This record gives sequence, structure tokens and C-alpha cells, in this order.
Amino acid sequence: MNTRPQNTSLVVMGVAGCGKSSLGQLCAEALGLPLLEGDDFHPTSNVAKMRGGIPLSDDDRAAWLDTLADQLQSHPQGVVLTCSALKRRYRDRLRAATPGLRFVFLELTQDQARERVAARPAHLFPVSLVASQFATLEDPRLEPGVLPLDATQPLKDLGTVVVRWVRSTESLPSLETRS
Repeated sequence: MNTRPQNTSLVVMGVAGCGKSSLGQLCAEALGLPLLEGDDFHPTSNVAKMRGGIPLSDDDRAAWLDTLADQLQSHPQGVVLTCSALKRRYRDRLRAATPGLRFVFLELTQDQARERVAARPAHLFPVSLVASQFATLEDPRLEPGVLPLDATQPLKDLGTVVVRWVRSTESLPSLETRS
């Protein structure tokens, strides 16, 4: 039986290609929580822009973030959400909906992200948008409740670290990104 702290909500975040969906699914299963794929909640206009290689603006993301905040609130017993959460204000919008919300920040280089995105041609996000994600990203590492991890580490190892972190009162980041 999976044990978890009460009211655990977690966002697996980072740029396209970092592995949010894979790690989110693994963590949701290990923690016995539902998984919400942030991309599933984009309005059709956002999906069309991304498929067309047009970066989303703050205005494009506003309604999407409101929807994600509502989704977090609708899971008071906890949930794992995958979401790029690139800017501090995006993360703060989600935090306002769910006090104590934690973030797992999957880090990788722009070249690594491009390579990973190129390897999944059926995805809605084209390689041409990777640079815009890095340009938008505001480093969350100094914010409270953020666990930065090297996205190139084995998925199983990342999952183990995240589950330990969630289940503990202190971070156990043995796979933290090395500066």
C-alpha cells in the first residue's frame, strides 16, 4: 500500500522535453495520487499556436493557469500536475490555489531539450519553440518548496528522490543539478 502525507500536491515543471509527463506519471503512481497533464487543459487556440510554432504569451497562458489552479483546488487530497510553470508568477498563481504546493524542477540544457523534443514528432510542441521556453524560464531554485533535479538522470532514480522528498519533512536531493 502506498503511503503519503495528507494533502500532497506536486507540480512537475520545466521546459518542453525535460520529462515532466514521464516523471509525473511515475510519481503519481508511487504516491497513489491522480495525475493531471497540464497540456490537456490548453484551450484549442493555444494548441493551434504551439502547433504553428508560435510561442504562447502571458495572456495566452492566463486562462490555462486559471484552469490548472481550479484543477488543483478540485483535488484537496492531493494530485500530481505536469506543467511548464516557466515564470515565478505562473508558479505563484498555482501556489495561491493550493497552499503548500511543491514543485519538482527538471533541468536540462537547451541542446538536450531540442534533442528530446525532436525525438517525439507527434507531440504538439515543435523543436522551434524550445528556445522561447528557455527565454521565458525564470529559475525557481531559490523559491520555497522547489526540488531541482537533473532531468538527464534515470527516470527511476528521479522518481525515488521525489517520493522520498514528498514523504519527508526535509529535502533529500541526491540527484540535484550540480552547478
